[in-house]
Amino acid sequence: MSEVTMRVEGMSCGGCVRNVTGVLKALEGVQEVEVSLEQAEARVRFDPAQVSPEDLRRAIIDAGFDAPA
Repeated sequence: MSEVTMRVEGMSCGGCVRNVTGVLKALEGVQEVEVSLEQAEARVRFDPAQVSPEDLRRAIIDAGFDAPA
C-alpha cells in the first residue's frame, strides 16, 4: 500500500468533505480516505498497482474541486 496527502481546494462544508470522500473511495484500489475541511487536504491509502495519484487527483477535479499538484 502507498499513502499520499493531496491538497483539495474549494471545499466549504461537510457535504463537500463527504463528496470528496465518496469519489475517492469509489476508485478501485483505494483502501482508506480521510478528508479534512480545516486542513483542505485528503489523505489516501491506495494500491499503486490499481490506481495512481493522478487518478485520485482527476477524481477530485471531476467532482468539482481543485487538487493542485
